[in-house]
Amino acid sequence: MKPEATRPLAVPVTAVFAVLLLRADIPPAVTPPIAPVREHTAVVHGVARSDPYFWLRERGDKDVLAYLEAENAYTAEVMKPTEPLQEKLFAEMKGRLKEADQSVPAPDGPYEYYTRVEAGKQYRVHCRRARTPGAAEEIILDENSLAEGHEHFALGDIEISPDHKRAAYIVDFTGREIFTLQVKDLVAGETLADAASNVYYSLAWASDGRHVFYTTLDDALRPYRVYCHALGTPAEQDRLVYEEPDERFHATVRRTRSGAYVLINLESQITTETRGIPADRPDAAPRVLLPREQGVEYHVDHGGENFYVLTNKDARNFQLLAVPAAEPSAAAARVLIPHDPAVMLSKVSAFEGWLGLEERRGGLSAIRVFDLASGASRGIEFPEPAYTVSLGENREFATRTLRYQYSSLATPPSTYDLNLDTFSSELRKREEVGGYDPEKYATERLLATAPDGVRVPISLVYRKDLRHAGPQPLLLEGYGAYGISNDPEFLSWAVSLLDRGMIYAIAHVRGGGEMGRGWYEDGKLLHKRNTFTDFIACAEHLVAQNYTVPDRLAILGGSAGGLLIGAVTNMRPDLFKAVVAHVPFVDVVNTMLDASIPLTVIEYEEWGNPNEKPYYDYMMSYSPYDNVSAQAYPNVLITAGLNDPRVQYWEPAKWTARLRATKTDSNRLLLKTNMGAGHAGASGRYSRLRERAFESAFILDVLGLRGE
Repeated sequence: MKPEATRPLAVPVTAVFAVLLLRADIPPAVTPPIAPVREHTAVVHGVARSDPYFWLRERGDKDVLAYLEAENAYTAEVMKPTEPLQEKLFAEMKGRLKEADQSVPAPDGPYEYYTRVEAGKQYRVHCRRARTPGAAEEIILDENSLAEGHEHFALGDIEISPDHKRAAYIVDFTGREIFTLQVKDLVAGETLADAASNVYYSLAWASDGRHVFYTTLDDALRPYRVYCHALGTPAEQDRLVYEEPDERFHATVRRTRSGAYVLINLESQITTETRGIPADRPDAAPRVLLPREQGVEYHVDHGGENFYVLTNKDARNFQLLAVPAAEPSAAAARVLIPHDPAVMLSKVSAFEGWLGLEERRGGLSAIRVFDLASGASRGIEFPEPAYTVSLGENREFATRTLRYQYSSLATPPSTYDLNLDTFSSELRKREEVGGYDPEKYATERLLATAPDGVRVPISLVYRKDLRHAGPQPLLLEGYGAYGISNDPEFLSWAVSLLDRGMIYAIAHVRGGGEMGRGWYEDGKLLHKRNTFTDFIACAEHLVAQNYTVPDRLAILGGSAGGLLIGAVTNMRPDLFKAVVAHVPFVDVVNTMLDASIPLTVIEYEEWGNPNEKPYYDYMMSYSPYDNVSAQAYPNVLITAGLNDPRVQYWEPAKWTARLRATKTDSNRLLLKTNMGAGHAGASGRYSRLRERAFESAFILDVLGLRGE
């Protein structure tokens, strides 16, 4: 049902803000802006639903912008005493960067490709050199040049044509994640006139290097169409290859490493379908590999005569199949790796004669190599109790080397090459972190017990010489959604907290994928509250084990993790001293009732459809915005991005307004909106560090560590 019309304010918002901010007897640092109430009522399931801050949705309205700017001004005033600490933290974080650095070159045909960064520059430079001794560097793309004159810049994708003569890439200058496609001639060094707008992530070249596939967005910012662009022709003539009519599904494209196929991947939260186009016949109609079945997911790569398919059909944690490429069908599939309830298969990468697999075992990521001739497989062992490992940049199909990435909370990102003939790993590069000695830090893996008896993993890191028997200040992070694993990886910015005696921890709560598919399913839809009670159980365990106490405990989460943070802050405000919520998804019910908002329909299979009463009632039981109550809250810092297409800026703004009007304490409540960015915040590497320094200063100040 459409909401009823909003009643206007008797006094303009800007006038209210002017009074609040300019009264001489009220110092700005102690006078927060009060968002006026505009009563708005909608009837949902026969009940009138009031939303006093609905008006904040009016993007571009002068009153809305005035409110956001007033909150930013208030936040700046409150944080002013921490500015010396912010500068110190920024200097520390910047000092850990190797400002001029280069990635390990990835071989691909006659070239090896790499990126580098230059001292003082915000963005990467994409380069290559011929695989001959003394070959000169060629600059493919300099992101710094592209970003000139823009407050925000993002390179969404870059793909090199099979003949290595051209680069197709997409760029966004607003943070809205709506990209423009461009093509560069790498021989002439010139950007071509070829362009397309309203483009989303993912690109794929046909074998001829003259046709490039891309996706475009509908009004809800859903990538739903796949086009093929022929170089030298206007975008208006681009051929529509496929259009996805189901609003739950989004489309991506990619070229297989074998070079034989362009794949169109169609995905909802719980169902997938892949359609293939022979890469040497870009005009061919896409062919369905395996028919779409509700609730069945499969993920495909190609090698030789087969497609290699990970599927959860009759296999909750997925199994690996070989499907004939000539006539793909479920009936012709052979099982290569059967389902294992203790092991989650999460990714397959096909090479000539072998497969690289990403798995999850015992809550940790793992890598396995599968030999196609013998059917034998072998995994790689790692020494630390908690770590993250994933397949790296492997461009070539015919190779006996597998590149992978390793990191832990104590070990900086490391690039390894695995020789498949000797099964020995060579460390090619470990990220240099200025002034950091990994021997001074230790990681641990703990298990907390949730209210229903489930054991929930916790990863943590601390500096050994600052660890003592008593409780310490601790920052606990959580996510818990979409089956995404929040794995323990090195965070250079967090070293500034560790060096001040803090412990950093991650709660691996249900809703994520850490412990397999069941872990995800037990933290979504009508089981979502498990995510929140898991997190609370982890916090309580850390207190019970004397790692910390509530008065020294800070929590952090972003996006869907911001929903987690908002929910637990409502449920147990006494358990936390400081709260940081990045672009938090907190207005759950209102957002999921509005199908016009980007991504809403796609999300029904994650959160539920509140137009159905059981889901509405359940969402209402935890939605952070709807469960703010008259109680004392911790100190809270909330961030937003005005151009955010994933969590609209008004969600954190409305949550802030309701908290400020309702809470009974005098603790800090700060809203910081980036007026020129989207979901990921600032785009440049130094700008991102500024944001981290600001947030770290807030945490340290609240926990009484400003001078340490």
